[in-house]
Amino acid sequence: MKKLLVLLTVVFLSSCSSSRVITSKEANRKYGNTSDTVIKKDSIVQEEKVVETVVEVLPNETPLNTNDKVSVYIHTYKTIAQQEMKHTGIPASITLAQGILESGAGHGDLTKRANNHFGIKCHNWTGERVYHDDDRRGECFRKYEHPAQSFKDHSEFLTSRKRYAFLFQLNRKDYTGWAKGLRKAGYATDPKYPSKLISLIERYNLHVYDSLSTKIAEQKSLNYTVQQGDTLYSIARKFNLSVSALKEKNNLSDTTISIGQQLIVQ
Repeated sequence: MKKLLVLLTVVFLSSCSSSRVITSKEANRKYGNTSDTVIKKDSIVQEEKVVETVVEVLPNETPLNTNDKVSVYIHTYKTIAQQEMKHTGIPASITLAQGILESGAGHGDLTKRANNHFGIKCHNWTGERVYHDDDRRGECFRKYEHPAQSFKDHSEFLTSRKRYAFLFQLNRKDYTGWAKGLRKAGYATDPKYPSKLISLIERYNLHVYDSLSTKIAEQKSLNYTVQQGDTLYSIARKFNLSVSALKEKNNLSDTTISIGQQLIVQ
């Protein structure tokens, strides 16, 4: 009887010391997650199967939620926005928020057809073009081979026009001033445009990229996301690389690639 009592005590103490499980509601409050996944420390527990996950998270940055197209957009283009900030001084948070808003988080028709993330039209443009209904039917818009070119064009658009010059006198971290200033300078006619940008920045903590952009933007690599219809040969041609060079950059043993795969192209 004494041995049985000791055994029961050990079992009880073991159950009390088990890891605390964070419910989906708690996870939602902490991370903004919308899934019903139960999180237990560093593992995702689903139907009694444990899948170890490693997510690189910057301070104050929301972990990637692949079910949220905005989070995926931020994850895909944050480095490009930071690189543009380093070169031009435009806050990465503003660039990302504008890109999300103008492109429908990368799912807008113009973005899909032309890699045009900021709705820049064909003014003084000699490159490829597409026609898209906007303020008027069949307006001419610039078409880019890669989204990075659209981000660069957006930077040039703001830095080359005098009406935006006053924005560059603002503190780099003053995203509120930038959002209101863009509307004041005539970038958008929607009176709610500043509040929409600010809402995106604060909801997704985009301002963290303004603080860390210099460190991260020093990375010299440029990534390309494989899209439907891409081949290693077509991507190599797009970035003036040989197939062998592209394979070497990405440690590929053959030419097999998959949609959504990230390839280093610079």
